[in-house]
Amino acid sequence: MRARVALVAAAVLVGGGDAWAFHEKGAANCSGCHVAHGNEGQLVGPSADRGLLIAESPSDTCLLCHGRGSGQVFGVNPLVPPPETGPGNFVFLTEDNLNDAPGGAFNPILGDAAGHNVVAPGQGLRADPRHALAPGGTFPSVKLGCTSCHDPHGNASFRMLHGAGPVQGGAAAFTRAAPDAEGPAVGTGPESATHHTAYRGGTSDWCGNCHGAYHQAGSGSAFLHPVDRALGTEVARRYAEYEGDAHPRSGVEARSYLPQVPFEDPASTTTSTSGPRPSSRLMCLSCHRAHATSSPAAGRWDFKVALLADDGRASGSYPIPNPYGGATQGPLCSKCHETPKGPEKDAPTGRPGDFRPPFR
Repeated sequence: MRARVALVAAAVLVGGGDAWAFHEKGAANCSGCHVAHGNEGQLVGPSADRGLLIAESPSDTCLLCHGRGSGQVFGVNPLVPPPETGPGNFVFLTEDNLNDAPGGAFNPILGDAAGHNVVAPGQGLRADPRHALAPGGTFPSVKLGCTSCHDPHGNASFRMLHGAGPVQGGAAAFTRAAPDAEGPAVGTGPESATHHTAYRGGTSDWCGNCHGAYHQAGSGSAFLHPVDRALGTEVARRYAEYEGDAHPRSGVEARSYLPQVPFEDPASTTTSTSGPRPSSRLMCLSCHRAHATSSPAAGRWDFKVALLADDGRASGSYPIPNPYGGATQGPLCSKCHETPKGPEKDAPTGRPGDFRPPFR
């Protein structure tokens, strides 16, 4: 894997405390991120000309605290990432190959494809060299950082996400409100079926601030798929009854929630285990995580493998855990889609075929 600079020791440890309070402009909190004074009339600090930050960039400053400890978003080793807490982890941006398709060992996909390429020079994280602008939108890649999405000074939105208005001092402007969601408190443990983010509304619309209606016709995406749509009766039924390829019709609706394939519903809670209703909605984060994963495009599972057991084999990258187990488990598309059987099936290994989901 690519070498990267080790994390600087945290100036303020967030792991055992209240991160939200730290960002509420309380007494002495300014000095957690900013140099308070100069030295003999000279401004000091690695970014004296960029807000008197104590680190080289805004994202480097964020990672002083959020790079390690409870709820960390940037681990030390992409092969041994911290437990998943929901958004994924930026450490996968440092990988040297994510390609687990056949022949992937000889056709590497660099970690630049792992997710959102936050620019943090002090940690070896660079702007996306493949896209000058956000796919489907106009946000400049060289400006992307933690503070592109999160308000470092705090607000009332979920995870302090920006709402409509200018971001990063006017580098861009959002036109859509922050999503309605709730997450477990930072540092309270990894994601599970009873401990997960509750997505309630507006997620895909908010992602559209940068990405537009990606995966829709005319968006520039090579893969077209419904986005921000009600699941409908048939998909809701499929989601509830599916318990993996070994038990595709054994699921019980009250216990069918899978955090690896979340949906959006106003009634969701951080401990709810029920499957979706017909009115529940597909969203961007049903298939992608917000930060990065060891799958290209921040996939919640690797979209290039026929079986989840194939993940990590060709590339040597971290194998995303299989929530159902079993060597023959196919991709998690099957949580919503019927896998074609018989002669329509692409391959005997269980690779999904030409899905025609009944979204409405």
